[in-house]
Amino acid sequence: MKKLTFLSILSILLVFNVQGQGNPNYDGGFKIKFDDEGQKYIRFLAWTQFQAVMDDAPAPTESLINMKLRRARFLAYGQLLDNFLVVTHFGLNSLDANNMSPTGQSAGAQLFMHDAWVQYSVHKNHVIGGGLHYWNGLSRLNAQSTLNMMTLDNYRPGWSTLGLSDQFARHLGFFMKGSFGKFQYQVSINEAITNTLDERDILSNETIYQGRKLLGSRDAGKTYGGYFVYNLLDTESNFLPYKTGTYNGGKKLLNIGAGFFLHPNGVVRLDNNLNIQSEDVQHFAIDVFYDHPLGENGAALTAYALAQHNDYGTDFNFGPYSTGMMYYGHVGYLIPGDIKGAKFQPYISYGNHDLDFNSLSKTNIGGGFNLFFNGHNAKITVGYQNETFMNSTDHQLTLQTMLYL
Repeated sequence: MKKLTFLSILSILLVFNVQGQGNPNYDGGFKIKFDDEGQKYIRFLAWTQFQAVMDDAPAPTESLINMKLRRARFLAYGQLLDNFLVVTHFGLNSLDANNMSPTGQSAGAQLFMHDAWVQYSVHKNHVIGGGLHYWNGLSRLNAQSTLNMMTLDNYRPGWSTLGLSDQFARHLGFFMKGSFGKFQYQVSINEAITNTLDERDILSNETIYQGRKLLGSRDAGKTYGGYFVYNLLDTESNFLPYKTGTYNGGKKLLNIGAGFFLHPNGVVRLDNNLNIQSEDVQHFAIDVFYDHPLGENGAALTAYALAQHNDYGTDFNFGPYSTGMMYYGHVGYLIPGDIKGAKFQPYISYGNHDLDFNSLSKTNIGGGFNLFFNGHNAKITVGYQNETFMNSTDHQLTLQTMLYL
């Protein structure tokens, strides 16, 4: 199926009428300071995406164009006491005519909590915290920010735990993060979610992600994650967990990372005697992130590469999640422009996922460009995706505007 996605004309007009977002005049956005030193403050971020989706082969009773609210988010963080920080992030996703209700009571219309954690700085470079958090293990993709991706969206299998062990890529638990010079770390111990996206009935020789639900919290209730990065050039901030997709030449970065995610007894299956057998979920990854200006004219190169071993148990296969080796990479080149300060960034991406359950592979090839008017605060993206699996090929072309304050 081919899809062409357009954000509303209203959103496009809003992009062109926003001034100062994403440039030096932005100065941190909506930030209220409660002292002269700026150590006591609160900062607010808000963003909304509205889409009109055009399907060139709709069902006989469906309209050619259907609209939806893709994202509506609000994030606030701040501190009034030295060394303490609180973060709150909530919103909704994909509200459309089918999941709306007359009084706004449907599940699709409800705001839900994305993040809610508190943290304490035990040292200027080391922090402990707890709550519903995004300090994920494994890889940069598993903690990708949705505000500043270079590609149109994240590589979906890269969010390797979303909905299986956590709530929308957020775990409930304790974390510790910090740095030793150019070496940065983040580790966590968390509760595994009971009601996962995998609602399949347990059958013989089929692995399902319901370890905690069927075995209980004692044997399958905890997950463990970690991600470790060495900054060879500039040191990237780890103040918040949301990983930047591209800095548009604003930094000189070459980061090498490695991570893990473990969920003991996370998946289960029936043996030939119809007894429940459990298996551990074990993911390991290495990745490289490069972002660097080229010359003095504003050009920049951004590149990312990932090799990840996913082990969801024997022959596990559920939607974008499958046991097997995964490779992904993308490259983008920022071309400076002189049209009202706009900048143009074409990119290409490639993903390949070997699937143990049938010894085949799934391939995703993408490409497109970003047109930045005020950095990531106001941009237009056109992206193309071609996913091939067995004898099926899916094409998708998307036009998107991005605006956040």
